[in-house]
Amino acid sequence: MTGRIGAAVSRIDARKKVMGEARYAADFAVPNPLYAHLVTSTIGRGAITGIDESEARTVPGLREIFSHANPLGLEPDGMFSTGGHAQQGWEPFAGPDVRFYGETVAMVVADDILAAREAAKRLRVAYSAEAPAAVFGAEGLEPEELPDMALSSGDLDAAMEAAAERVEVEYDTAANTHNAMELFATTAVWSGKDLTLYVPSQWVEGFRAGVASELGIAPERVRIVSPYVGGGFGGKGSLYTFTPMVAAAARRLNRPVKLYVTREQGFTTASYRAETQQSVRLGARADGRFTGFEHKGRELSSRPDTYVVNGADKTARMYHADAVRTGVTCVHADRQTPGFMRAPAETPYYFALESAVDELARRLEMDPVELRRRNDIDAEPVNGVPYTSRSLMECYDMAGEAFGWRDYDPAVGSMRDGDWLVGWGCATAAYPTQMAPCAVRVHFDRTGRARVMVASHDLGTGAYTVIAQAAAEGLGLEVDRVEVELGDSRLPPGTIAGGSISTASNVSVIQIACERIMQRLGTTPERIDVAAVFDAFGQGAIEEYAEWAPRGSRPNARGGLYGAEVGIVGGPEEEYTAFAFGAEYAEVRINRWTREIRVPRLYGAFAAGRIMNEKTATSQYLGGMIWGLGHALQEKTEIDPRTGAVMNDNISEYIVPVNADVMDVRAMMVPEEDTLVNPAGIKGIGEIGIVGTAAAIANAVHHATGIRVRHVPIRVEDLIGTG
Repeated sequence: MTGRIGAAVSRIDARKKVMGEARYAADFAVPNPLYAHLVTSTIGRGAITGIDESEARTVPGLREIFSHANPLGLEPDGMFSTGGHAQQGWEPFAGPDVRFYGETVAMVVADDILAAREAAKRLRVAYSAEAPAAVFGAEGLEPEELPDMALSSGDLDAAMEAAAERVEVEYDTAANTHNAMELFATTAVWSGKDLTLYVPSQWVEGFRAGVASELGIAPERVRIVSPYVGGGFGGKGSLYTFTPMVAAAARRLNRPVKLYVTREQGFTTASYRAETQQSVRLGARADGRFTGFEHKGRELSSRPDTYVVNGADKTARMYHADAVRTGVTCVHADRQTPGFMRAPAETPYYFALESAVDELARRLEMDPVELRRRNDIDAEPVNGVPYTSRSLMECYDMAGEAFGWRDYDPAVGSMRDGDWLVGWGCATAAYPTQMAPCAVRVHFDRTGRARVMVASHDLGTGAYTVIAQAAAEGLGLEVDRVEVELGDSRLPPGTIAGGSISTASNVSVIQIACERIMQRLGTTPERIDVAAVFDAFGQGAIEEYAEWAPRGSRPNARGGLYGAEVGIVGGPEEEYTAFAFGAEYAEVRINRWTREIRVPRLYGAFAAGRIMNEKTATSQYLGGMIWGLGHALQEKTEIDPRTGAVMNDNISEYIVPVNADVMDVRAMMVPEEDTLVNPAGIKGIGEIGIVGTAAAIANAVHHATGIRVRHVPIRVEDLIGTG
């Protein structure tokens, strides 16, 4: 038998994608649709004083213009982070106020897309403008400390006093914006009182509940369809205002309505990774053992909403420390509400942690890998809760051996190649192992074919394939005998495709369903004779529905599946602390004359329990590391502080990595067996790859130049005058 759990199976959906047969949300044809186009604000704060529709209404085919003067009657569902499903906590078109530059102020609907765009262009919106506070340092920001998110353990001041060496430093990370290949879109079709929405989604159950709430109808009346997602990674995880707006417009006009959000509009009508300011205090004895660790963050959010990622909750649990203190402040600004972006909390906060560890290693004149080894732990230091497994140093050893760290010369500027300054750096990657309740239906028949049905998602990560592998393993089949159906709210409720929870959750419940089928058939996967067991069973097919809730879930968590409750548990819990770990090494080369920065080598080793598919896992790790390179050196959403406008709202000027940006990138897997984390022994891998990359690169930049850059992205101008 081949193609089961662990095998390097190629994606079962690959041919459909290559041949154009995979239908994404915007690909679904509907009868006689109208087309919508958004109109966004051109001020960063203020109010609409008038809307002149006269010229817009001369466009042939115009059907309607919606705005605060002609609202859609929606009710806000509530922010995802506070128990709702929406990205922002206020109703669109609720009034004339403008909260940020690029906020949706109108939506035009017409017979065709060109007419809609032309009418939107001719719409005249007048404003009374105020000076926005849109960036750190602006006047008028409103900081809000969040004491409920703070951690404290031990006497930090005494611990810092006991340190032989310490660092007390500030780090900054820039705003980043999702730029997935698949643009945001929504198609709404009503059939009587029933609504079908085709929308890119990482959580059809949540979208269904959110849309139903905003429209004032029962969730059973709403169907969300999103079988394929052209990149999500947080950007399609919560409900944006344009989706219920399109649904309401379709109901009002009694016609299907399609909306394509432009690349430019996606910068402000969807979420983004907020910029952060962080302070770190880290002390150590002469032998390298950490005495005290303090990590505090400031994160930008919108005026109405309090959204923060608070990565210090995770960094505090990485190493030994006699005392720990963390905190986070939400800084309300004239910007849209931020949201999830691959490794939302860990990406910015581990840049600060792992840069500080490297700085302390310099002060101690100690190898940075050895410093981490001396502070490796079996239980997290805040509450003393043991890890389910922790293979961090095994990751450092495997990746370090491949990278050649044994030849590391710690002296700054000691490694050169002609006109290139060479630097090496390393950093820890970690991500909490999280899971959520999940349901599945498995159909198996005497032809030896199976079908797995669950309302989960494949963001391009290989979920279709690993789900098929899990069912093949559980039923004793070849993987090509398994069909998988995902991305439809009519299927059994699955998890949100976020937080690296999908594989662990889905496989755990698939195992239960397959075990029940084997029990009912009186056989096992190892010795099944399909025709014989079905003859004995007396039926030509069998179907099993199963639900699963991970350890630590609240009572009746399985019932919450049908109430669109996300129910994520894991990471730091009361009984165990569950994390996946990794180690990343980077080589940078900086031209001594031009200050051009290159990353010729980027290596990572990761330990994440049982690996479902070596090929798709490697792809995930590599993708995360490459995205981390972009975070370190390229990606930055540039905000004009005078207006709050995004100045690089396109993929010509919003720079992301390409093939030439890293010549040798490798991902290695450390074998790890974890019997405590979940029944399948699986840890999430989708996000960990990005976590350590920026710090590893920044540490390598310092090693090459002696310049400690404490912000990302690192640019040429940060290195002028060195070497």
